[in-house]
Amino acid sequence: MALNYNKEIKLYYSIGEVAQMFKVTETLLRYWEKEFPNIKPEKGGRGVRQYSKDDIEQVELVYNLVKVRGLTLQGARDAIKARGKKVKSTVDIVNRLTNVRNELQALNKQLNGLV
Repeated sequence: MALNYNKEIKLYYSIGEVAQMFKVTETLLRYWEKEFPNIKPEKGGRGVRQYSKDDIEQVELVYNLVKVRGLTLQGARDAIKARGKKVKSTVDIVNRLTNVRNELQALNKQLNGLV
C-alpha cells in the first residue's frame, strides 16, 4: 500500500497520525505493539507514543501482511521471523511500484489534456 505521507518531514508522529496514515484505530496499533516486538514506539514523559520513521515502516510491514495479504497474526509473526528483510524489501518494492504507477497515471492525464 502506498501511503500519503512523507516520512522525511517529521522526526516523530503521534499514534493518532499513524492510525490515520493506515486507516486503522489507535487501539489496533496498541494491540499490534503487544503482538509484534518489532513495533516499539518511544514513549514520552506522560507515556505518549512517538513513532519514528522506522516504527512506521514496521507498522507498514505488519499492515501489509495482516490487512493486505490477509495473514493471521501468527502467520505474520512467522513471515517476519522467517523472511525478515525479504518481506520488508517486498513491501518496499510494492510501494515503489505503486508510486511509479501513480506518476504514470498523472502523466497520462496531462497528456490526455493536451489532445
